Amino acid sequence: MARPLRFRYAPGSWSASRIRDDLYGPLDANLGATERDPWFAPPAGYEARRFDMDDGSLALFCWTDDGEGPAGVGGGPGAYWLGNTETPSALWRTEKYAFADVPFPVTRWAERELTAVLYEEEPWLEDFPHLAWYFLPVLCSKDGAETTREFFREHAAGFPDVDRFEALGFYEQFLATGVMDDEREEMASKLGTSEYMDLTRMTATMGEFDVARLLVNAGYDIEPEIEVSTDHVIDYRATRADGTSTLVEVTRPVAPNRRSAGTPSAAVRDTVETKTSGQLEAHGGGITLFVDCSSFPDDDWFAVRGERPEVGHRPAVVFRSRPDGRTEAYSTGSVPLELDAALEWV
Repeated sequence: MARPLRFRYAPGSWSASRIRDDLYGPLDANLGATERDPWFAPPAGYEARRFDMDDGSLALFCWTDDGEGPAGVGGGPGAYWLGNTETPSALWRTEKYAFADVPFPVTRWAERELTAVLYEEEPWLEDFPHLAWYFLPVLCSKDGAETTREFFREHAAGFPDVDRFEALGFYEQFLATGVMDDEREEMASKLGTSEYMDLTRMTATMGEFDVARLLVNAGYDIEPEIEVSTDHVIDYRATRADGTSTLVEVTRPVAPNRRSAGTPSAAVRDTVETKTSGQLEAHGGGITLFVDCSSFPDDDWFAVRGERPEVGHRPAVVFRSRPDGRTEAYSTGSVPLELDAALEWV
């Protein structure tokens, strides 16, 4: 699994001649490259170049004689590299940094460059600017760009029986609130940067956003990726205004027409069993499980809703969200969360 797009920081002095010798020359020899001015003006105090490779990949490079270093690094002469292409050997020993760990003017400039390229290649994403920004590190990654774009474009982010505009509008509305911005790289990277399409994993990732939306709409503050004493990581801590909190884990069954389980209820039980026989069993209780059936077409969900199967874990919330914002759910056990404002119990 490759990582999402990240900056490299190269301390020291850079010049146009060094850039041509150490960066452009190797790129051109190996891939065929064009060196040019960037599309957007670089940050104040920086110079910048853009490299477009014949295979469609690109790299951005900006340098300064007296600028900020990334988080935890002092300032001075240095340069930032960001690319979804091969890295020239002159930069192999440099450290990588997340978008949020690089000075904001550098990040903002690079994001403008990448977003412009993304919109040129996938113009439909212009209707969803916050979603495009949020997932930019994977939508423009070296190994995952094609699969993540296809997931949103052709598979409606995991929703059945809707077009991508309905589905992505659902996530755009939630992400535009900004409540998940601080966890952007961690959450976006879960979508995956594999060069092979993995619909099960990618759809499961969107289930975590579905649950985050429900918790936020119900009035909870959320913190993702909670490390617990069993060395497992639980998806969320949900905290109410009085300071009390609940640990929340998410699982998302694959729709029955895409798995071996014979019935919708069996699909739900089988998926939950995988969770309960692993990290939830090890934790020994105290976790509310959300079972996201948003991948189920109407008939499958109606079957689950009618049977209300036990899922092998208590407390649990079994739900399905639709792109119009409506969520239906039932619960098993005593759920320590007030969710009436976010969903309709059935």
